[in-house]
Amino acid sequence: MEKLILLLVSCFLFFNGLAQSSQRHVITLDSDWQFINREVDGGEAPGLSVKGWETVDVPHDWAIKGPFDKDIDKQVVQVVQDMDEAPRERTGRTGALPHIGVGWYRKTFEVPAFQPGKKALLAFDGAMSDARVYINGEEVGHWPYGYSYFYFDISDYLKQGEENLLAVRLENLPSSSRWYPGAGIYRKVQVIVKDEVSFNKWATFITTPFISDEVAQVNIQTEISGAATHMVTEIIDPSGKVVAAETTTDRFGSKMEQNIAVPQPQLWGTEHPHLYQARVLLYEGDELKDEEFIRFGIRSVEYERGKGLVLNGEVTKFKGVCLHHDLGPLGAAVNVAALRRQLTILKDMGVNAVRSAHNMPAREQVELCDEMGILYLAESFDEWAKPKVKNGYNRLFEEWAEKDVVNLVRALRNHPSVVMWSSGNEVPDQWGNEGVKRAKWLQDIFHREDPTRPVTVGMDQVAAVMENGFGAITDIPGLNYRVHLYDEAYDRFPQGFILGSETASTVSSRGIYKFPVEIYSHKTYNDFHSSSYDLEYCRWSNLPDDDFVWQDDYDWVIGEFVWTGFDYLGEPTPYNEAWPSRSSYFGISDLAGLPKDRFYLYRSRWNTKDETLHILPHWNWEGREGETTPVFVYTSYNSAELFVNGKSQGIQTKTKDKTKQHRYRLMWMDVQYEPGTLKVVALDDDGQPVAEKEVHTAGAPYGLELVADRSVITADGQDLSYITVSVVDKEGRFCATATPQLDFKVTGAGDFKVVCNGDPTSLELFHLPTMKAFSGQLVVTVQSQKKAGDITLQVKGKGLKTAKMTIKSE
Repeated sequence: MEKLILLLVSCFLFFNGLAQSSQRHVITLDSDWQFINREVDGGEAPGLSVKGWETVDVPHDWAIKGPFDKDIDKQVVQVVQDMDEAPRERTGRTGALPHIGVGWYRKTFEVPAFQPGKKALLAFDGAMSDARVYINGEEVGHWPYGYSYFYFDISDYLKQGEENLLAVRLENLPSSSRWYPGAGIYRKVQVIVKDEVSFNKWATFITTPFISDEVAQVNIQTEISGAATHMVTEIIDPSGKVVAAETTTDRFGSKMEQNIAVPQPQLWGTEHPHLYQARVLLYEGDELKDEEFIRFGIRSVEYERGKGLVLNGEVTKFKGVCLHHDLGPLGAAVNVAALRRQLTILKDMGVNAVRSAHNMPAREQVELCDEMGILYLAESFDEWAKPKVKNGYNRLFEEWAEKDVVNLVRALRNHPSVVMWSSGNEVPDQWGNEGVKRAKWLQDIFHREDPTRPVTVGMDQVAAVMENGFGAITDIPGLNYRVHLYDEAYDRFPQGFILGSETASTVSSRGIYKFPVEIYSHKTYNDFHSSSYDLEYCRWSNLPDDDFVWQDDYDWVIGEFVWTGFDYLGEPTPYNEAWPSRSSYFGISDLAGLPKDRFYLYRSRWNTKDETLHILPHWNWEGREGETTPVFVYTSYNSAELFVNGKSQGIQTKTKDKTKQHRYRLMWMDVQYEPGTLKVVALDDDGQPVAEKEVHTAGAPYGLELVADRSVITADGQDLSYITVSVVDKEGRFCATATPQLDFKVTGAGDFKVVCNGDPTSLELFHLPTMKAFSGQLVVTVQSQKKAGDITLQVKGKGLKTAKMTIKSE
């Protein structure tokens, strides 16, 4: 009865005004920062002149505007992961963009809600790197890991009712990364003002330990500061209806806990990602002191021997990709629209999981995975105590690893998409007893902070970890490549399953095809491109089909995370010394987000709802008339017939009786090229035509076709529309080999943001409104302003008909 009375009183007070002016004030510091890319003596001083400093918005990446320079962070290093036998020069390893050095940021702000009895936290979602933070000239804290979320209590440094100065010094050392890390305050910054009687930062942890059709148990544990007397929680279902509530007065030191019954729970899953919200209120007597709104999902996650992930009672294989944190031409600066576009492309391919390789992810990305029903493997480090690069995380491990892991787990553990943690990737510590101890120590920290999820490590030294116990103590044995050791690893590891934590590393350049068409390991060409026939891979890795066999034939292989979903800046393997290569070839889609042929190979297997029927190569081969030009078809159908200008090339059927490629691809290896029409007709299991696709030889480039991913965007100054520009002939046929220089102009209620053509060897700058098309295409990104209206993009090219497109900003 006492609980009921307290609940009624609390709800009455809540709905009658105490919470109308929120008890917690959150100020996002996003605009009007002053920035300079050099060391400044006294850069934190309040009286410092900022004449000559740039005005920028945060998130911000100071390096993405270039210019590209092969001498920036040129590394001479032996890369064990690449099977290097000796040190060698790598010019594009970190993207050849100017991320090395010191940057200063300054921002003035007021905190009207900061009064006696209040506290203020300053929270960063990421700052690259070695952040030193000052308020009004005084240092309030230091956090070195550029991928970590962190916060400081700045209550004692703020001036009440006055303007305050925030200054941040960042420094990126040379030889500190294996890929482009970005530079600057590249994620969100917020000031959180709350009562001294309040929930501790990231302390509230929501789990669902029991689920049935009739009821779900929602367990809420939290830690608080101050003299709170009781806590009230309301559970709000996906439709916005309050479906359960609980009041708790019991307190054990700083801890409070509740168990709430939610009737007829709607489960979070990959097909139906239902999200609930907990409104958690903290009182001192009758006075509301603090409130939190926390999204969560009701779902059960178990890992079983011989099955792997069992999500809500159903065995679910990981159809996943690895993603680096950069957003191509936007660099490392977080943008929700860009993240959503990436995930939308991946969902269409059939992806159900993402691995944040090899670092802590943007929290916005995890939130989107919650909304879109994508499983998430959240990774922490690329190094432990033993170095891969001289100035990498090895310098920080002993002092900072536990702090960074704690912040990672506490910041993300309420997200239902997160179903696994990773404590590291291909760490050299896989050798030796000390490495085993470090693996156990880190795993224990993850378990302490979150007992509900397992921990993996991306292990590439499989022979070593089978011998020394490293792999045996890991919750989920994650193997990076090494498919030839899967059987032995399964036999020797006790867990009863294997995860392909990193697979394939197949390389290709969109729209580029090489002859003869053969399987190659670490093949290079004079033009610094890899063939899009998808038969080239790195010396440590394999082709997609090799992984498909293991995934399909063995239940104890519980899924894979392909390297990588998108091309990323830096690490241009196999052209690590071949300037001007400066971005990767691993992506299933290119740096602009345009799908390569390989996209459709994965889609044909992973997207089980939609038809896939894709032909490669293009059919513009002037000078190859009469020469053998193999044709591949990636399709969800098992059989198809190919025609060249109406003449049948025969029927091909997927089969297990030949190579692995014949099991997953339809291949006509002896086609002779002649200009005209290449047509494929897909056949059902009875041999009847069910779908067809054509590719045509194009004439001379004549005009441009514009297609936007979104024709209506939000007028918030942040939203983006990605407009694909394709070169076409007079009949509208795609000119797959055209490379004209194109110029862009944006007018109206938006601005030109960036352009990217997906060419890993291009040194044209992303932020300038001109670029060559690559393999007939590029993508222009338009950003909204903070006003509604039409946005018009105009694209011109010499000798081409000008094209225009208008989208709306609302």
